[in-house]
Amino acid sequence: MSDTRWLNDDEQRSWRAYLRLQGALGAELNRRLQASSGLSLADYDVLVHLTDAPDGRLRPYELQHELHWEQSRLSHHLSRMQKRGLVRREECDEDGRGAYVLLTEAGRRAITEAAPDHVETVRRLFIDALSPEQITALEELATRVLARLEEPAGDAG
Repeated sequence: MSDTRWLNDDEQRSWRAYLRLQGALGAELNRRLQASSGLSLADYDVLVHLTDAPDGRLRPYELQHELHWEQSRLSHHLSRMQKRGLVRREECDEDGRGAYVLLTEAGRRAITEAAPDHVETVRRLFIDALSPEQITALEELATRVLARLEEPAGDAG
């Protein structure tokens, strides 16, 4: 006898619908953002976190944690953004071996110009399809799942 707790039909449909939504929405947002601004959705995510940070700078590990990316993905992506002048790296005076990722003026300009169309697209494709109650429920669901993901390994079982 197996201890596997298989998904029932309702759970399976819900899980697969979520995966389709995540994939399709991400792809469409990325396509439209690139067409309107030349930024990828990943670029936009990095720039959002930097604009929210004091002085437009974060340590790479902070950015990695906020984005939920692997270190190598972040490093490669930041290198590409740096070549385009959207971000730059600066040594950290406090410890001498660390670094900061800083938002450049070009990066700030890029997100400032991209944001209105991107927000309108998010509203049109996602927000406007939901009732206020569904938006509240979605935030509660996302918060609950994210809390579980942040539990130490093995505790979420």
